[in-house]
Amino acid sequence: MAKNIMIQGTMSNAGKSLLCAGLCRIFRQDGFRVAPFKSQNMALNSFITKDGFEMGRAQVVQAEAAGIEPDVRMNPILLKPTTDVGSQIIVNGKPVGNMRAMEYYRRKREFIPAVMEAYESLASENDIIVIEGAGSPAEINLKQEDIVNMGLAKLVDAPVLLVGDIDRGGVFAQLYGTVALLEADERARVKGTVINKFRGDKKILEPGLKQLEELCGVPVAGVVPYLHVDIDDEDSLSERFSRDTASKLIDIAVIRLPRISNFTDLAPFERFENVSVRYIVKTADLREPDLIVIPGTKSTISDLIWLRESGLEAAVKQRASRGTPVFGICGGYQMLGKSVADPAGAEASGITKIDGFGLLPIETVFEDEKVQRQTSGVFPKLSGIFAPLSGLAYEGYEIHMGRSGELPAVISNGNVYGSYVHGIFDAPGIADTILRALCEKKGADPSALGSFDPRAYKEAQYDKLASAVRDGFDMELVCRILNREV
Repeated sequence: MAKNIMIQGTMSNAGKSLLCAGLCRIFRQDGFRVAPFKSQNMALNSFITKDGFEMGRAQVVQAEAAGIEPDVRMNPILLKPTTDVGSQIIVNGKPVGNMRAMEYYRRKREFIPAVMEAYESLASENDIIVIEGAGSPAEINLKQEDIVNMGLAKLVDAPVLLVGDIDRGGVFAQLYGTVALLEADERARVKGTVINKFRGDKKILEPGLKQLEELCGVPVAGVVPYLHVDIDDEDSLSERFSRDTASKLIDIAVIRLPRISNFTDLAPFERFENVSVRYIVKTADLREPDLIVIPGTKSTISDLIWLRESGLEAAVKQRASRGTPVFGICGGYQMLGKSVADPAGAEASGITKIDGFGLLPIETVFEDEKVQRQTSGVFPKLSGIFAPLSGLAYEGYEIHMGRSGELPAVISNGNVYGSYVHGIFDAPGIADTILRALCEKKGADPSALGSFDPRAYKEAQYDKLASAVRDGFDMELVCRILNREV
C-alpha cells in the first residue's frame, strides 16, 4: 500500500495545487510511482479522460507532473457550480444530478465509499499518494461533514503539511489561527507548516519562523518562493484574468463569461511573447482585436443573456460584420448559432429557448445525458482566414449537454468559427497557423511572434516547478514524514 502525504491550506488559492504538482514531479524524478488525489474538487475547469470520465483540471496537471495518464480515481467527486447556490455533482466521472449547496452538504458523506474505493485502488498501484485538500481545514461550520480536509486525512491516515500564502499578508496569523481552530487529534496530524509565495530575503523571516514553530508546535517544513511557472490554473482565481491588458502585435480578446469554464483552451496563445490574450467583461475593453474568442461556460443560456444585456453581443456582431474573426468553443459555439433550447431544464436557467447570435448555422438542444469523450482527427475544409487549418491534426475533449446535430469538429461561416472541442488549439502547429494567418491579415511579420514546442515547454515548466519546490521544502523532513518518523 502506498505511503501518503497531504497538503492542506489556510484558505483557497494558497497554492496547494501547484505544491502538490511539484511534489509529484519530485517523487517521480526520485524514481517513485506517484499519483495525486483530491477527494472533492469544485471547479469549472475540467477534463475528460481517455475512457470518457470527467475530472478536475488540477489533478490532470498533477498527473502530468507525475508522468502518468490522468485517471478519474484521482478526483472521485467534482462539483461544477451552475448557480450561486447549486452545482452539478459528478461522481466517478459521471454526473449524478444538480444539488443545492445545503442538500449536498447534508448528503456528501454518502459519497465516502466512492472516495475510499478510488483512493485504495490508486494506493494499491503506487508508492506514494500526494493528497490535496480544499479551502481550509478550519472552516468550523463545515467540519462535521468534512470529506476533503481533516475528515479525509483521518480516513486514509495521512500526515499533513499546512500551507499559508504570505503574498496575501498575515501568513503567521493564517497558520497559527488555523492550527488553533483544529481539534487535538487534527493538530496531531499537522507535521509541519509551509510559507508559500515568498518574495525577498528569507533571513528577514527567520525570527517569525522560530516563533511560529513555538506557537504551532511543529517545524516550518518550507519557505517556497513566488513561483513564475507557466502551468495550467485550476479555477477562476487564475492570475490570467488580471494580467496586463496592453495590446501586442496580435491581440486576442476573450469574453470572460460569468461562468467561464476551460479557459486553459487559450493557453497555447499566451506563450507567444508578442501575443496578448485579454479577458473582457465590458464593451469598452473590447477595442479592435485581431481575434475574438467566446469560450466555454457551465451555463450557456444565462451567460448568453449576460452577453446580450451587457452590450457585448452587439459589439462582437459589429466587429464580425467588419471582418474580425470570431471563434466560439463549446458554450461559446452554441451561443454563435441560431438558437439554444433547454426543454428539460438541464441548465436550471428557467428558460426553455433563446435566440443565439445567428452567426453560425446551428441550433442547439440540451439533453439530460452529457457528452464526455476525448476526440481527435483532422480539421475539415474551412473557409475564410483560417482555411490553412484544413487537414491539420487536432486532439482534445468534449464536455457538453447540448446537441447541435452531426457536424465536423470545427465549422466555419465566413470569418466565424465554432467547435465543441476543448483543447482545439493545443496540437502542434495549430496556434502557429492561426497566428500566421492573423499576421498576414494585418501585414505583420509572423517571425516576430516566435514559436515553441508545447510538449517540451510543458515538461520544462514541471521541472522548473519541481526545482523550486525541492529548494524551498525541507525534503529530508518530508521524507521522514512519509516514513512516519515524525
